Amino acid sequence: MNEPLIPAILYVDDETTALKYFQRALSPLAPVLTADSVEAGRQLLDEHAGRIAVLVSDQRMPGAYGYELLAYARERYPAIVRVLTTAYSELEHTVEAVNQGQIHRYIQKPWDIAALRMELRQALDLARLRSEHAQLLREKLVVRQKQVIAARIGMVYTLSAGIAGQVSTMAVESYLAAAQLAGVTAPEPDWLLIDHSDLTSAEAFRNAAFALSVREHLDDIDSRRGAAQPERILAMMEENFGAACSLLGTTGVLFHHGADLAEFLASPSGDVISSRHAFWMAALLWLGRLGWMLDIAAGEGGGVQCRPVRGDTMLTPTQLAAWVERF
Repeated sequence: MNEPLIPAILYVDDETTALKYFQRALSPLAPVLTADSVEAGRQLLDEHAGRIAVLVSDQRMPGAYGYELLAYARERYPAIVRVLTTAYSELEHTVEAVNQGQIHRYIQKPWDIAALRMELRQALDLARLRSEHAQLLREKLVVRQKQVIAARIGMVYTLSAGIAGQVSTMAVESYLAAAQLAGVTAPEPDWLLIDHSDLTSAEAFRNAAFALSVREHLDDIDSRRGAAQPERILAMMEENFGAACSLLGTTGVLFHHGADLAEFLASPSGDVISSRHAFWMAALLWLGRLGWMLDIAAGEGGGVQCRPVRGDTMLTPTQLAAWVERF
């Protein structure tokens, strides 16, 4: 098993003597990486961002100012604690860097070694706290993602039953099988920030809009297909999904992008569900009314292959709970 990397300090200064002096003074606290220019500092940041806890940069260097490097780090690696140091009185740039949140601390040269060590020890402690906080937020995000996806799976059943009655359970099976094969992830980091009541409200309005769109598509299918054979719906799928869907003769369809079939489960709360995804749900409900469902299998290139088959089972509460566990 690999040993965890010890958090490091990156010090950037064009003066060779200052680099050596800093490294000798601070290495007892943490590993010290050094760079002699802003550009070299950027490269080290990009290569070792995962282990750099604190970035200390001199202000005046040939070609660029240190605060520019700190701004670069803030934009790309905000968890890194940023410190500016200089032997010059550059109040304007320093105040600007503080106000823009680019630096945690300003330390003027020449350094008092005891004070420098204390400042860097505090910076390392802050970096550790930020890392622990970020881990807690990641864990919270995972839990919330699972909760939201579980609620959406329940909504698929509720919506289907409300529109099409008990035969809708075959549509739910087909829908969830396709979504599982496509792979469902919940890409919404703002779930960490949004209030629970706001999230609930956003989900409710999103669900209602999706249900209305499904209802409209189902009425349109009824008016166009009536009691036609289930294979006829395949041509309508190709029509609605365009180049993202191809007919497999007269017996099936291939969806080239599986994510198209998981949109309701995977998209952010603030996104409007596309019309073609609502059609997908409506087509499954229409097939269920006829006693048919779709057999779902992996297609070429990560796609999803669907073929109509007779449905002879009804979804039970235990089976729906099992589906929730799979996602």
